[in-house]
Amino acid sequence: MNIELSPEAIEYGTTALRAFESAGGDRLLEVAEVDPAGRDRALEPVFAGLGAWDLNPRGDDDELEAAAALCRSAGYWGIPYPVAERLSKPVDLDVDGLVVVADHGPAAAIADLDLRWSAVALSGLRSSVTVLPAISSPRTSAFVAPLELASIDNDGAKDLALGLVLPCWTLLGMLDRALELTRAHVLMREQFGRPLARLQGVQFQLTDAEVERSGMEILAKYALWSIEAGLDEAVDDALALRLAAVEAADVVFRVAHQLHGATGFCDETTLSWLSRYSLPLRRLPLGLSATGAALSSRVSRKGLTGLFGNTSVAMPEPAAIVQ
Repeated sequence: MNIELSPEAIEYGTTALRAFESAGGDRLLEVAEVDPAGRDRALEPVFAGLGAWDLNPRGDDDELEAAAALCRSAGYWGIPYPVAERLSKPVDLDVDGLVVVADHGPAAAIADLDLRWSAVALSGLRSSVTVLPAISSPRTSAFVAPLELASIDNDGAKDLALGLVLPCWTLLGMLDRALELTRAHVLMREQFGRPLARLQGVQFQLTDAEVERSGMEILAKYALWSIEAGLDEAVDDALALRLAAVEAADVVFRVAHQLHGATGFCDETTLSWLSRYSLPLRRLPLGLSATGAALSSRVSRKGLTGLFGNTSVAMPEPAAIVQ
């Protein structure tokens, strides 16, 4: 079992990072909030240059890893576009993307996009999607819109694992950036005549956040490998990853906001934008408790296998986190 991404996938992700930065970086999210319908036009040249929609994550392991790396890079910059959802599209339906939805109150962060969508529930029920108008502006909705569903079939089990895993890679990229911003902040700011990073309490907080982030990264790689290997428990692994991802995001963003202080909630701070637009990934299709309940229902008494059944993450030294 080799859960590491291929060198080609890593290089592709690095290329995507640079492409998003050249296209505007953090400004892309700010502009999209002002002109939600225009974000497709603004970003399409970038995706075309990367060949993003030519990737075949369902048919080729290398391209699946490249898709995951692309999602992570998109998350790092908080790209206001459903990259993971488009890469998850079914091969047997004439649609542009796939969203995983809850049984009640289905919604997804796909407002103001002229695209065709399908949806899959945790039960495996697939539906066609009509995107209804968002109930509020992007600033408060983060592009989330309610969905109207029309059942298609019950063949969605093959779509579910990928539809759960790729958005977690997007969230992983957001956690990468949140910790990077926080490290930079505590190294720059001083208290009592020395950098915040020198305070032991700050070092331990960052260590806790990094342990959560790095643990999620390992599980994200394993869940991706589970899909590649065609394991019967791939959906179980995907749900376990989602549970770990939401837990990690709660810790990382809590620490990031605590160490930034009040400025972390101001629009002048990148963390504020990143935190706000991470919420759909953390809450949809299910939040922390509902995801845990869904996982418990699936695995019942048999439990999880592989890394999810016995996970341990090496604890880094606190001082190393802020160097």
